[in-house]
Amino acid sequence: MMENFIIFLIAASVALSVWLLFWLSSRLVSAVPEQDRTWSDPPPLGFKIVWWPIQWLAHYLAPFITQKRYDARLAQLRQAGLDYAINPSQFLSGRIVWGLLFAAIIYWIAASFKFYSLLLILGGFILGYYYPAIWLTDLIKLRRIQMLKALPFYLDIITLCVESGLNINGALQQAVAKGPKGVLQAEFQRVLRDVRAGSSRSDALRSMAQRLNHTAVTNFTSTLIQAEATGMSLGPILRAQSEQRRNERFTRAEKIAMEAPVKLLFPLIVFIFPCVFIILLFPIAMKIMAQGF
Repeated sequence: MMENFIIFLIAASVALSVWLLFWLSSRLVSAVPEQDRTWSDPPPLGFKIVWWPIQWLAHYLAPFITQKRYDARLAQLRQAGLDYAINPSQFLSGRIVWGLLFAAIIYWIAASFKFYSLLLILGGFILGYYYPAIWLTDLIKLRRIQMLKALPFYLDIITLCVESGLNINGALQQAVAKGPKGVLQAEFQRVLRDVRAGSSRSDALRSMAQRLNHTAVTNFTSTLIQAEATGMSLGPILRAQSEQRRNERFTRAEKIAMEAPVKLLFPLIVFIFPCVFIILLFPIAMKIMAQGF
């Protein structure tokens, strides 16, 4: 009887613990408010797959993120064009969730081969945690390259529209309609949307310069704002800006082309030269060994 009573107490304790854990989890889940994403962009695919745990974890991580770190991460999300898709707390929680997922995948693979290593699982978590940050950096670089490539073309369209008699808003609308799809098209659309929402054109252009965070765009927006404030003719100024951006693009392309031989030097010495020497010297070495020298 005493053994049965002890077994009953253990079973009841386990059931009560499971029930309390389930009740606590349900309370924590119900405490997370549902985010209104009516005016938000869809999150990236990697975040959309595990969106529910990301949103749940972001709600509890938000109070622990300092304002300085929040602003720094928000500036990066703006440069990547994701500030309307996710916020800094969601990005941080996404890194943690993907770190845990990578650690679980590494553990499952290691368990399949009967190989357990805490260091390997920790490495999987680190890989999953840092990969979103690397992806964000690469996305910012890619957007910057696309922006610098398309900027002279957009400046030409805006210049032609202004010289033909359109105002800045009309020129921007034509640039959005006729220009290639990409970063600048989305940014100019956002400028027009901010202007229609009641913001001044100067503030909308300054916000675009802060989001893109590049000298070429900053010079362009500063020129437009200054010309609008002083009443200067925009045609010659925009044409000079277009020529300068095009010259900078050619200079940048020449610089990249001149850097190519230097970048090829390391793989040439480390990978190609040893293979060439092995192919050339192997028959000679075999002949010397066959002759007994």
